[in-house]
Amino acid sequence: MKIVKVLLPLSLALLSGCVVGPDYKSPTADLPSKFSQGGKAESDNVALNPWWEAFRDKKLNGLVAQGLGENLNVQQSIERVVEARANVIVAGAGGLPQISANGSGSVAGQDGSYLRKNSGRDHSQTKTIGGGGDASWLIDLFGQYARAKESASASLDAAYADVNVARLAYLSDLTNSYIEARYNQEAYALQQKSLASRRETLKLTNDIKAAGAASSLDVVQAEGLVNTTLAELPGYQTGFNQAANHIATLLGVPATTVTAGLRNGGSQPSPRYNTKIGIPADLVRNRPDIRRAERLLAAATAQIGVAEAQLYPSLTLSGNIDGSRIVSSVAGGLGAWSFGPSLNIPIFNGGRLKANVDIAKSGAQQQYLSWKQTVLQGIEEVENALVALRNNYQTVAALRKVVNSYEDALGLARESYKGGATSLLDVLDAERNLANSRIALAAGIRNLANNYVSLNVAIGGGAGVEAIGQ
Repeated sequence: MKIVKVLLPLSLALLSGCVVGPDYKSPTADLPSKFSQGGKAESDNVALNPWWEAFRDKKLNGLVAQGLGENLNVQQSIERVVEARANVIVAGAGGLPQISANGSGSVAGQDGSYLRKNSGRDHSQTKTIGGGGDASWLIDLFGQYARAKESASASLDAAYADVNVARLAYLSDLTNSYIEARYNQEAYALQQKSLASRRETLKLTNDIKAAGAASSLDVVQAEGLVNTTLAELPGYQTGFNQAANHIATLLGVPATTVTAGLRNGGSQPSPRYNTKIGIPADLVRNRPDIRRAERLLAAATAQIGVAEAQLYPSLTLSGNIDGSRIVSSVAGGLGAWSFGPSLNIPIFNGGRLKANVDIAKSGAQQQYLSWKQTVLQGIEEVENALVALRNNYQTVAALRKVVNSYEDALGLARESYKGGATSLLDVLDAERNLANSRIALAAGIRNLANNYVSLNVAIGGGAGVEAIGQ
């Protein structure tokens, strides 16, 4: 009678599908209606937007396509999806029936001529063949395995989002490295141009000195500017090679593999059109790191149910069948079977099970805070990139005018120096100003391209793009 009183409520709980623990609800956050530099119109799903094509650089496009299939970080994240998919099966397997079978065989006998002489039959050997099976089913009364599978499924979703996080990191790293390589090439070419101009000034100074109108000091100063330029050139070569080597690593090939293909040169990448940024709420849908954080929160919430289910009794149905056959002078068989439920009730465990629930709740709260922080960081990154990009456009436009002004100033200073109206110092100052303004313009274009990349990465653009044929 007592057993009936215990099993009856458990049976009712089984029939009602009782699952303990909180049901997951997607988190919400108070977000502004628009970005400070944007409008209130929502954006489309930007995950498949190939924003790098705005540079109109075929070499860059080819490198991006190649690396999406070869980048080692992306490949590792894909393998984590395979692992997470298997974990879903493992998590749910505990709540399914478990069946196993076994078999055995043996031969036994006795040696000795006495037995054989005194018997009409050979009783020296006995053969035994046995087999059996075991079955058990842990009834998931309070949803422990249901919650475990729910948690594993959410972790699988997080692994899928992590693939897009890796793709986005790859796109950012590759394009920025390509921009850096092209900047160093451009700066090197500009310094070569300045070197030619400064050598021309040195030749002019030597000619004027030969005519008695310039001093040795003027010649030494002109030579110093030439040597200064020569000293700056190797740094740009180093910068180019380091960027090219990093691109090779991102493509999953040894360093220097792509250097020759980039050495022919190319113009600095500069975006040809603007980016539709949408509103802050779009980031929750478009940024893979925010989606990953939300799925990890769902997984941690389900773990609370797993921990709470362990506070309650568990019911297991189990049985086994064993059979054997003995072959000797007299053949015969034996068989045995058993079946029945077993009930496990946690009574005293030193507070361990309750502490596990507290641990799971704390883990879920930590994941919520991590999700909230990821959202806020995403908004900050978009805002910073928007401000920087707007200012970069203004800076580049102003620097182009500065370069034009210093080119005119150098021409005027050189003509005046030839006519004896100004000193060599005016020419050297004009040389330095022009060289510095050219490098500043190249750096401004590099910063403009980098911030264009940062903006598109910040809104999650291109995260869902896969390698062709993948």
